[in-house]
Amino acid sequence: MSALFPLPKALIGLTGALSLLVSLGGCQPGSYSSDDYSPQLAGDRPALSDIDWLTDPKSWEGPSTALLSSDAVTPITNTPPEPDLPRTVTSRDLAGDVEVTVERVERIIAVDLAGSLAQTVVGLGYGDRLVGRDISTQIPGLEDLPVVTGTGHAISPEAVLELRPDLILTDGTVGPIDVMLQLREAGIPVVFIRVAPGLDQPALQAHAVSTVLGQPELGARLGERINEEIDRVVATIADNTPADPSDRLRMVFLYLRGANGIYYLFGEESGAGELITALGGIDVAGEIGWEGLRPVTDEALVAANPDLILVMSTGLTSVGGVEELVTVKPAIGLTTAGQNLRFVDMADNLVLGFGPRTPLVLDALARAIYAPAQSPATR
Repeated sequence: MSALFPLPKALIGLTGALSLLVSLGGCQPGSYSSDDYSPQLAGDRPALSDIDWLTDPKSWEGPSTALLSSDAVTPITNTPPEPDLPRTVTSRDLAGDVEVTVERVERIIAVDLAGSLAQTVVGLGYGDRLVGRDISTQIPGLEDLPVVTGTGHAISPEAVLELRPDLILTDGTVGPIDVMLQLREAGIPVVFIRVAPGLDQPALQAHAVSTVLGQPELGARLGERINEEIDRVVATIADNTPADPSDRLRMVFLYLRGANGIYYLFGEESGAGELITALGGIDVAGEIGWEGLRPVTDEALVAANPDLILVMSTGLTSVGGVEELVTVKPAIGLTTAGQNLRFVDMADNLVLGFGPRTPLVLDALARAIYAPAQSPATR
């Protein structure tokens, strides 16, 4: 039997919290289309090391949008070896570990909230075996695959069964979980892959997926490549941002859903803190000991007083943009970020996705934060 990774207790709560946010945000079937998850691309631009970095990151006023230079995922090999199967692996179900035997992987469905599992399958070189996708999966070459999730990330069992998959990979953020278990009872191997969010996730996820596919060495190679790319971007950011902590931008990540009046602060266990630190910022949520994902009070937000607020693009749109946000949520307007309208937004399925495109996400965010004139707001 091949075990994947121990499931941190905190991750169980995080998975539930993410699913709760989806439902709270009104993301019910029909509210979003797949176009909402299509990443806008920045096109040709200079290398990150060659951009015109702000001398004083705190001096900029106004919003900006982080855009990827490319939405492609480059496979670690174009001629992957045939999966070594059958193989029994440990699925990290919510209720505990379950042994699942995988016999064939000719037809794969990989679904999660950010589309990172499908990215990983493509990165391993097995993208041609994907037969269905979730609405967050936007990768060149997969556009014509049938979508098996509703617009609220609810999986359609009928759509799945029609595609006759040999294997379903998921992480628990797409559901309902009962439907996934029913698909398993129908004879489809369903493997839950859970890795704690953060900059280590892409490589660990690559290893986990490759283990299920019977080629763990491919996962090791893909993970090494991703980590090297992340390290290069983080080093470039460190070389061009203030060394003195007092000069660094104080940042928080807010989840917004205007129609429902939802304002959640992403704290520990979300990966937001690691992202902010890699971007050369001060993680305010970590500084104040904010745990998990929960509603933020006006008092806490004003006391935190961030210089910059990271948000998901759809969330920012739902509140009518930055100027409307500081009006309907006066506490945000009282912060330094609110007074300077200093918000950076990024596509929902990218910013905390932590898949193979993570180096590109860091690159795009760094440009939006430290060279905002080259990354104007698009919303």
